[in-house]
Amino acid sequence: MGSYFVTGGTGFLGRRLIRRLLSRPDCEAVYVLVREQSRHRLAELTEQWPHPDLVVPVIGDLTTDHLGVDPAGLRTPIDHVVHLGAVYDLTADTQLNEQANVTGTRNVLAFAARAQARWLHHVSSIAVAGEHEGRFTESDFDLGQRLPTSYHATKFAAEKLVREQSGTRYRVYRPAAVVGDSVTGEMDKVDGPYFFLPAFAKLGLLPSRLPLIAPRLGDSNIVPVDYVVDAMEHLMHIEAESGATYHLAAPRPQSLTEVHNAFSAAAGGPRIVATLPVDLSARLRRAGRALTRTGKRRTLPHRAIAAMIEEVGIPAEVLPVLSTPVEFDTTATRAALAGSGLRCPPLQKYAGRLYRYWAEHLDVDRARRGPAIRGRTVLVTGASAGIGRAVAVAVASEGATVLLVARRGEELEAVRAQITSTGGSAAVYPCDLTDAEAVDAMVKRILAEHGPVDMLVNNAGRSIRRSVALSTDRMHDYERTMALNYFAPLRLTFALLPPMIEQRFGHVVNVTTQGLQNHTPRFSAYLSSKAALDEFGKVAGRDLLAAGITFSSVRLPLVRTAMSAPSAKVYRRVRSLSAEQAAGLVVRALRTRREVLNLPAGTAAEFADRLAPRTMRTLTHLAAYQAMPETAPDTRSRQRRTHPVVAVLAAVTRLAWRPR
Repeated sequence: MGSYFVTGGTGFLGRRLIRRLLSRPDCEAVYVLVREQSRHRLAELTEQWPHPDLVVPVIGDLTTDHLGVDPAGLRTPIDHVVHLGAVYDLTADTQLNEQANVTGTRNVLAFAARAQARWLHHVSSIAVAGEHEGRFTESDFDLGQRLPTSYHATKFAAEKLVREQSGTRYRVYRPAAVVGDSVTGEMDKVDGPYFFLPAFAKLGLLPSRLPLIAPRLGDSNIVPVDYVVDAMEHLMHIEAESGATYHLAAPRPQSLTEVHNAFSAAAGGPRIVATLPVDLSARLRRAGRALTRTGKRRTLPHRAIAAMIEEVGIPAEVLPVLSTPVEFDTTATRAALAGSGLRCPPLQKYAGRLYRYWAEHLDVDRARRGPAIRGRTVLVTGASAGIGRAVAVAVASEGATVLLVARRGEELEAVRAQITSTGGSAAVYPCDLTDAEAVDAMVKRILAEHGPVDMLVNNAGRSIRRSVALSTDRMHDYERTMALNYFAPLRLTFALLPPMIEQRFGHVVNVTTQGLQNHTPRFSAYLSSKAALDEFGKVAGRDLLAAGITFSSVRLPLVRTAMSAPSAKVYRRVRSLSAEQAAGLVVRALRTRREVLNLPAGTAAEFADRLAPRTMRTLTHLAAYQAMPETAPDTRSRQRRTHPVVAVLAAVTRLAWRPR
């Protein structure tokens, strides 16, 4: 029987190795060192592993003496201490690398000695070879090589601690650049070659048959995680002497040209068909070191270039180690694996799986790819009736998941039933958008149930038609209108923005009005609130453009809905849209993401107003104010009813006769 004590058990390598260890018939127990705050993560993983009853969480920390663990408290003696816990990040700072990689290893050694473990299995890295030029065998270690980063230096120092101690027998495993699973493509983070996959995605836009010519950029060594784990599990249990070292690497280096062609083919891009007789690998490493300098040695051009490179997803720290002059010899490792059937697969055979998994799960811009509406999560306010209902039905018919928001839950349920009856997807969230606490609670629920909202349609609103002269004692009209038409969409937008920014995609459509171009009389409260929302969208769109967030303003003319019904008689001769026609314009804004969507009539009115402002002001006053009476019920007793012709002629006389 065998018992194991594993550090780094919740990491990318660790959780896979533990699964393999638990599958062994002679496994007695797997103790997993875990910090208190990560205990829930281990519990989630344990549920997915075979024989979860053999997993024993051990609360401790790599940075604490003896890991903060007393071996006497463990239920069985330790046969194997497997040290996977470390920082595997080229961009991490020196202090973090030192603490995790060196101090952590020192504490593991002390624990292993105290526990009288039979074996220590130390997972090092090919980074210990630094910039050694030429062949580097499993028996090589300190050849005077240059260690270009703190990651290289601390991995070297950690392995040195293991080699210099004599308290516990040990084996060393040096993985190469570990990528995802060669069968499933699964990977847990963007690192190493993955930093360059966005560039391959861009190359995929070019014709695949376009021949490329490039200089030599050096070699790399990439290995899939499943091979590393399978090989390590096998090598841990064979007969070997203390100090045995294994290179878990590809048997031959992969040129960057080969890496390019493998991933470019996966992305549907062109291949490099010829290599120029020029080797730029050394120059590339020097240039990379220049970009990662600190202090006064890092000039403004260096900082600018590094910032530009990082904007496309490539940390400057990666450039000095993009290629390696080292040729890693795997002869001893392959001999130890003889008869196991384990071989490192060639990159070309699994690069496509790696690329597809990255594109679906890890690409930071994946939310920006794909169809404009299909598959999106779209939140529509005011979705219980009118324009909002029509928008919800329309986007659901195009394959979006629609989140229906309004005050009246029963009416929202009817909309959902209409959508789901035709195979669409919708969810109901009744909410008073003027209630800040209710909005916060709704957003938390939405994010928990659906994740980030891709698109938001701020449609809910109220309209008040009343002249300014009759509004001087009705400040509450303006406050109520601003509360729903301006502050409510702002509150909801602000609540949904952080997840949008994190996924680097989001689109907000503000349903405003053509009245902003016509300056329609008697709508001062309504148009003021819509003008504020319209301008907010323009400014926010400029603020957040580089973050991937865009805004549209759809300036609708008169639409035949319940909101416009009180004024329907007055505007019976004015051309209007149905709710479905208005929804079509909103859907067009979702699809095109235009900043402002106007209709020709609104554009003409805006142009005329700029061309002849006094004339347009007068005509609007006469046609839209004097010729159209008040419609609010409480205004009829306060304003004498006059025939429109009489009112217009009287106003014309007044304007012409009185001094201006």
